[in-house]
Amino acid sequence: QEQLVESGGGLVQAGGSLRLSCAASGSIFSINHMGWYRQRPGKQRELVAAIATGGTTNYADSVKGRFTISRDNAKNTVYLQMNSLKPEDTAVYYCAADTRWLTLLRGLGSRGLGTQVTVSS
Repeated sequence: QEQLVESGGGLVQAGGSLRLSCAASGSIFSINHMGWYRQRPGKQRELVAAIATGGTTNYADSVKGRFTISRDNAKNTVYLQMNSLKPEDTAVYYCAADTRWLTLLRGLGSRGLGTQVTVSS
């Protein structure tokens, strides 16, 4: 099982950018599909973006064109580049991993402790 540690969260003004990083250790990173979930205040946890071992990506409609997920297998790290941030992107963002693609997409992957992203208007 992967151990996941997120970093890069913080406070940013609307229209700004942040890049989240997730360092993974434990099982072999390259065999895990990776993703990012978020939980907004008063909302259920949701998938933001996912990247398969082969590089296929999947994004929530609300972030398409603004967020980009990428992975560096040599560094056991997955990234989430977030541009044109909006106040509604304010949430705790969790790194996620699973060897099963559909499990990850359904929000059931293993998660880290999360990092807070706050977007001010």
